[in-house]
Amino acid sequence: MKKSWQIGGAFVGLIVGAGFASGQEIMQYFTSFGLYGIVGGIVATIAFAFLGMSLAQLGTDLQTTSHKEVIYHIGGRYIGVILDIVITFFLFGVAVVMFAGAGSTFQQMFDINPMIGSIFMMLITILTLLLNVKNIINIIALVTPYLMGIIFIILIYSIFTMDLTIAEQNALAKEQTSAASNWLMGALLYVSYNIAAGAAMLIVMGGTVKERKVAGIGGMLGGLMLGVLIILINIAMFVKMDVVGGVAMPTLELAKQIHPVVGVLMSIALLGMMYNTAVGMFYAFTVRFIAPEHKYFKLGIVVIGLLGFAASLVGFTTLVGKVYSTMGYLGFALIIAVVMSWLRKPKDLS
Repeated sequence: MKKSWQIGGAFVGLIVGAGFASGQEIMQYFTSFGLYGIVGGIVATIAFAFLGMSLAQLGTDLQTTSHKEVIYHIGGRYIGVILDIVITFFLFGVAVVMFAGAGSTFQQMFDINPMIGSIFMMLITILTLLLNVKNIINIIALVTPYLMGIIFIILIYSIFTMDLTIAEQNALAKEQTSAASNWLMGALLYVSYNIAAGAAMLIVMGGTVKERKVAGIGGMLGGLMLGVLIILINIAMFVKMDVVGGVAMPTLELAKQIHPVVGVLMSIALLGMMYNTAVGMFYAFTVRFIAPEHKYFKLGIVVIGLLGFAASLVGFTTLVGKVYSTMGYLGFALIIAVVMSWLRKPKDLS
């Protein structure tokens, strides 16, 4: 069970990057639909749990060190090529968003030039990727309980200090920019692009264990924890919409309102989650092209890291709104392939 919790925690750590933990993604895909955003959070929870379980089990079944084998296994020769290209693009795109998010955090919390934050994130990501994959999974899993604790504190504070009525907050929420046409599409798009981005590393994590049941439970636990975080962050922002509307890092703004120390703790949590996601995404992206034991692997990490930094200069909020929504629509192909693969398999965890 310890290994299952470790996989689940690492899965959360991968997905809860800059946009998720900061509240920016949740704002655009859930909170901007008002009270319906909570229903969207429940839909996302169920989807994350099922897909997390299925992908981790596929990694165990094929004992793979890269997502390529699993993607071609579930998609076939032709669809597999498309899924492979989409996922590989996602990996790089999400890592770039993490670099941009680090810049926004440094600017909003410490009033430091955002480029310095992006450079800092790039450097520690590159250094970490010189470790082996099991060490990376351990590091990623550690930050998850810390973040969940901070988010819970922010939620309690937000509920007890709400100044406007539910109806007034609902009206303000609907004025915010949405990344989808309705609450259901918002929830599905959110799951789609996150799974597409996290699938590669989740498959690799599944490949590090021999027992299908252990991997499946780990993926399911990770999905459930993600869902709980979505709902908690969504409610926290909804009841304080008069405070967080239009802010780049909504949860950080709420944390600063509680106390400057809580703001600093939240900044550390945000940077930790961005770091987790950047490491996971860049690792999975690089091993798609260069085996970890290859003599050019380290050089590849450095080159890809520098390219990611250059791309991050576009800006955090812009990347979250544009890159992620495009990725979400493309990611539906992966979800369909995973569901079809699951339907062909035995329906138990063993």
